[in-house]
Order: sequence, then C-alpha cells, then structure tokens
Amino acid sequence: MSSIEMIEAAAERLSGHVRRTPILTSPFLDEIAGRRVLVKPECLQHTGSFKFRGAWSAISALDDHTRGRGVIAYSSGNHAQGVALAASRHGIGAVIVMPSDAPQLKIANTRALGAEVVLYDRQNESREAIGEAIAQERGLTLIRPYDEPQVIAGQGTTGLEIAEQAHALDVTKADVLVCCGGGGLTSGIALALESRAPSLRARPCEPEGFDDVRRSLETGQIQNNNASSGNICDAILTPQPGQITFPIIKRLCGPGFAITEEEALRAMALAFVRLKIVLEPGGAVSLAAALFRPDEIEGDAVIVVASGGNADPDIFGRALEFLT
Repeated sequence: MSSIEMIEAAAERLSGHVRRTPILTSPFLDEIAGRRVLVKPECLQHTGSFKFRGAWSAISALDDHTRGRGVIAYSSGNHAQGVALAASRHGIGAVIVMPSDAPQLKIANTRALGAEVVLYDRQNESREAIGEAIAQERGLTLIRPYDEPQVIAGQGTTGLEIAEQAHALDVTKADVLVCCGGGGLTSGIALALESRAPSLRARPCEPEGFDDVRRSLETGQIQNNNASSGNICDAILTPQPGQITFPIIKRLCGPGFAITEEEALRAMALAFVRLKIVLEPGGAVSLAAALFRPDEIEGDAVIVVASGGNADPDIFGRALEFLT
C-alpha cells in the first residue's frame, strides 16, 4: 500500500527529472471565487500533465532486469504520454493500449514519444484484458494508471510541493481541489497532505454523469459509472474508483464536486485569459469548482490542482467562444 514513506522515496527518485510546478494567482479569479485562488498548473509538467510523476516513479522503482524487458500501460492519453516519455528516458520500450476515440493529439504524441500504440474499442473491448494479455505474452511490466502504489506515490509528490508552497504563502487551512478519475492523484495528494499539511483537505472534482468518486464518498461504497464515454473530460473518465485509491480517499478527503461540460469550458477560457495557461476539460474541473461552486468551499483561500493541458484544438476553440 502507498504511504508517506513511499511518496518521499519517489520524490528522491523524481528529483531532477520532473518539474516543480509553481503556484499561479490572478485577482480576477479571486474576485469570481470570492477568495484567494491558488492554482498549481500541472499542465506545465512534462508531457502536459501530472501523469509523468507517477510514470517515472513506477518505472524507476523497478529492478534493472525487470525494467529492461519493457513496460505496458493503458490510458486515454495522459498516462500514455507520461509512461512513453519515462520509458524513453530510461532507454526501454513501451506499449500503450489506447481507446480508438481518444483525442488524436494524444495518440499522435504518444507515438511521437517512441511508444507502440495499440488501439481498442472502448465500448466493446476491455483495456485491462488487452493490457494483461500483451503483458503476459511479451513479458512486459504493466504500469496501471492509478491503482498502483508506486504510481500513487509519484502523484503524491504533487502534494509535497503543495504543502511547502502553501506554507510559504501563509495558507494554513484550505481545500485542495483535485481533478479526479480513478483517484491516483487525489489519494497521493491526500496522503502527502496528511503528513505535511494536515489542515489542508483534498477534495475530488469530476465531470457530471461520471462522478463515481463523489457518489462513492456519499455512500461509503465504491460506485460505478453507467457510461464509459460521452463527455469532453476524457482524461478523467474511469469506470469506478480504484480498490487501492478509494479507501485512502474515503479516509482523508472532503466531499466531491460534479462539474458540467460548460463549467469546464468556461474554466478553460478563464485559465487562458487570466493565467496564460492551456487546460484540457478534464484538467479544468478543479478550477471550475473553485470559481463556480464557491458556496461549497470554506475558508478564505482555495488551492486548485490544474492537472492537465493536452486539449484538442477544436475543444479549446469551443472554450474560447465563452470569451465573446
């Protein structure tokens, strides 16, 4: 199981390989939210999302012989790119199983980073089954996107940075809003905050209709989503919370948010204009919660983890229409 000790060890292995992302602010966003909004732009991380942290953590933790045989992962795009780059920089091969309806930019980027891409039908095929079969056939190590202790540990390094940055900014108590799919980033940040900044509370943010973590928190039991696709927040569409991640989230996190597509697009537009960053819809739901659900947040500051920026141009264009 993941722990603060694993996160600290991951931070040592990641040192010099990942970017320490800053905290961005805007008085315009503060005015909309009615409080200080502190944005941690993981969209500026290598490959455009926090996923590089977990990928590097997991691959760097393997012994030399196992790592040398190569790795495999399944992902709609951000984990794919993170694993592809981390594998390339370790000098090993990577196979990535991706849905055929994933954004073309993410598929192209994953191939450009040196990975072999295997496409599948999200509606009729199981990425888990395909990934397990190829891993067995070729002797590859499967790097799961979120329900994997070393991946969670890598994502948790984001929380270590948040704790230090919040302290430097004299933020002693705040909600930390996290874009959430299977819960790897959310659970990793929650574990880090429990140890380093217990007055900061992680809260998951999801797309409306795919808010399995929010509903699971309400019921205390893992809930499934009825659909597997059909929302612009492709980066955080997962069937259900992870078996490893959910117990951590249940123990440490506050209530979740369910964000509409329009709110995500509006948050993307505001992030571009006010912070000069590009977010994808799934990476903007946390900012949307901070800006458009102020009554559900306590305190005079809120911390937002803007988790990814791999937006397709057409989706980004839709977001910018809200500026006119």
